[in-house]
Amino acid sequence: MDEKHILARARRGDIAAFEVLVRQNERRVYAVALRSSGSPEDAADITQEVFLRAWRSIEDFRGDSGFSTWLFRITTNLCVDFARHKQAQPQTQPLVGEDDAERPIPDSAPTPEEHLENSELGRELAAALDEVSEEHRRIVLLRDVSGLSYTEIAEVLEISEGTVKSRLSRARIALRTILQKRGNLLPSAASNDMKGGGDA
Repeated sequence: MDEKHILARARRGDIAAFEVLVRQNERRVYAVALRSSGSPEDAADITQEVFLRAWRSIEDFRGDSGFSTWLFRITTNLCVDFARHKQAQPQTQPLVGEDDAERPIPDSAPTPEEHLENSELGRELAAALDEVSEEHRRIVLLRDVSGLSYTEIAEVLEISEGTVKSRLSRARIALRTILQKRGNLLPSAASNDMKGGGDA
C-alpha cells in the first residue's frame, strides 16, 4: 500500500496505519534529535513527542507537502524548542513521563552514524549546534543530519532553494568556526568536511 493510502487511513484514526508511518520515519527523526540534543535519552523523548504531536494533528495534515517533510518541520521545531528550554533551565524534566517505557526507536544494530553520535565528536558537534542561531541549527539538521534535498528543505522551512543554499553555507561556516575555537577540528579538515553534501 502506498503512502497516500496509508495517510488516508491514519487521518481516519487508524493507529495501525500511523504505526507504519512511524516505522518508516523514526530512525531519521531520532538521528536529527540526537545530533541536536547530544543525548540518547533526550533524543528518545523528542522523538516520542514528535510522533505524539503528529498523531494529534494528523487530521490537519493537508498533504501540500510530503508526510516526511511535514514531520521534519515538527522535528526541527521541537529540537529548537528543546535546546532553548535546556539553555534556560539546565535541569529539565523529560518531555514524556517516566512511566512511558515504550520509545519509538528502532532497536536494530547501530549504524556508523549512530556510533559517531555517541562519540566525543558527536557530543562536541551537538554542543556547537547549541551555539549557532536557531536558523542555522535548523538548516544543518535538515541537510547534514537528515540528508534532505534543497527542495525538501525549502518546503520544510517555507523558503526558496536559493535561500536554503546561502543559509546553509553561512551555517556551516559558523559551525566550523565554533568547532575550531573549541579546538575540535583542524582548519584543513573542517574545510573539507564542510564542503561535503553540496548536491541537492
